[in-house]
Amino acid sequence: MTSGELIWTRPEPGGRRPKFTRAQIAQAALEIADAEGFAAVSMRRIAGELGAGTMTLYYYVRTKDELVALMDDAIMGEVLIPSDELPSHWYDALCAIAIRTWDVLMRHPWSLHSLQNAQAGPNAMRHFEQSLAALAGTTLDAPGKFALLSMVDDYVHGNVLRSAEVQAGGSDTEMADEVMRFAQEQFASGEFPHTQALYDGGDPQGVFGRLLGGRSARDRFCYGLAVLLDGAAARMKLPLPGR
Repeated sequence: MTSGELIWTRPEPGGRRPKFTRAQIAQAALEIADAEGFAAVSMRRIAGELGAGTMTLYYYVRTKDELVALMDDAIMGEVLIPSDELPSHWYDALCAIAIRTWDVLMRHPWSLHSLQNAQAGPNAMRHFEQSLAALAGTTLDAPGKFALLSMVDDYVHGNVLRSAEVQAGGSDTEMADEVMRFAQEQFASGEFPHTQALYDGGDPQGVFGRLLGGRSARDRFCYGLAVLLDGAAARMKLPLPGR
C-alpha cells in the first residue's frame, strides 16, 4: 500500500454541512464491537446505527481496512493523556500512560486481535510521542528508550490478553467444574505435588481467589507494572521518584 492510499492522507469529505464525520463512524463501529464483537461490525450495520444508507458511508470510508484504521485511531485517542496531566517524572509518566492504556484496552479487549494490523494513524503517533516525552529527561539513548517502551507495551498488551481471557472464562462454571475434576484425578497420580500444594488448606474451587489475595485484575496489573519499572530503573540506572 502506498502512502497515497492511506486514509490519513485524504482529507475528510468537504461540503458546507457534511452529514457525518469519520469520528462518528468510528465511534459507531466501536460501540457495535464492544457490544457484539468485531465480527458484527460491517458498513451495513454501521449505516443502520447512524440512520444512513450503506453506500453513503463509502463516501467517507472506502474499504474495511480504512474502517479498521479509524477504529484503531479512535482507541488510541482514548489512550492519550492530556499534556497538562502528564507527570513530569519518567516513572510516574510511564505508569500513567501504561495504566490508562490498560484501562482503555480492557474496555475494548477484542481490539488486540482484530485491529493489530491497522494502519498507524495520528493518535498512534501522538501516543508514541507522548511516551518518548515521558523519557525525555532521562539519560537513556534512543535504543534504550525504545527498549523500555517496548517492554512496557509488551507487559500491558500481554496482561490485557490474559485478564480478558480470565474474565471471559469465569462465567463458564460448568467447564470450571470439569477442569477441577480432571485436576484432582491427576493429583492422585502423585506427579504434581507442587501444584497440588496450592490447593491444600481450603476449598479447591476458590484456590485462585486465595492465591490472588482478593486483588482486582487492575490492582494486579499495577503491582506487576511497579515491579517491571523498579527492575528497569535498577538495570538502566534511572532515578526513582523522590530520589
